[in-house]
Amino acid sequence: MHDIFTDCANNVLDCVGLRVGIIAKGGKADDNMDDYPVVDVHTHLSDAEFDKDIDDVITKAKQVGVAAVLAVTESVSDFSRVLDLAERYPDFVLPCLGLHPVQPDEHSADPKAQRSVSLKDLEEAEAIIEQHHEKLAAIGEIGLDFTPRVCKTSEDRDVQKEVFARQVKMAQRFDLPVNVHSRSAGIHAINLLKELGASKVLLHAFDGKAASAQVGVDAGFFFSVPASICRSPQKEKLVAKVPISHLMLETDSPALSPTKMERNVPSNIAISWEYVAKIKKLTVPTVKEMTTENAIRLFPKISKFVHR
Repeated sequence: MHDIFTDCANNVLDCVGLRVGIIAKGGKADDNMDDYPVVDVHTHLSDAEFDKDIDDVITKAKQVGVAAVLAVTESVSDFSRVLDLAERYPDFVLPCLGLHPVQPDEHSADPKAQRSVSLKDLEEAEAIIEQHHEKLAAIGEIGLDFTPRVCKTSEDRDVQKEVFARQVKMAQRFDLPVNVHSRSAGIHAINLLKELGASKVLLHAFDGKAASAQVGVDAGFFFSVPASICRSPQKEKLVAKVPISHLMLETDSPALSPTKMERNVPSNIAISWEYVAKIKKLTVPTVKEMTTENAIRLFPKISKFVHR
């Protein structure tokens, strides 16, 4: 399965064309559903990598059928950029504000250095989220990251959990869903969300075990599938395990590209739906419809963007 799609991962148009063969083997698609709109539920369109060509990136996304994207943040410095994007593209970008568990290390000479989030980071973030919560589709990107290079001590873990929990509680207070990061901390994030009574949850690009994902499914959580599934047997196993009723599509652009070391873009979401269709033995139109309906269920503000 992994080898079948390797070449198409480098060319979205090839990948979209490949669906003809998939549908021929799995049954006919409903022609009226062929252009069903999709939603990229996790992007970083405010990233500097898109500064020069954001218009072109959005145009190409729309051409493959993306009706809307959720733009998440990582640090407070992203907040104004995401809000500006939502104002600039009000028919396409839904803003999400949140504090990621991994933050830029401002005390390092290396501009790419990172550190674990602190409570001080959260204080500034909370005030801005409070101010703009009515504009938001979700609180995110929030969560846990227990990667050893970032989370070096038990104190780092404890602080990450507190920062995560406080943002989940804020989302509950505003009746907003959460868009969750859980690298190397999948079951820990799921268990904490359950302890907090969270019910409106998306776990993006989940890298944990399929058995851990099942715990999330049993709690009613959703999981989004990035285009990097084309180079990830773990993601293939995840999709095989999680029911289509709990799956959505994402790219995490500009990260998690189908080809390593290349910028990812929302139009690559076509690779996500192709893989889900193949693994689940469904037609592409069915996958597009069901994942979009799932997205609308969790993020109701999406509904005004999707013309079905």
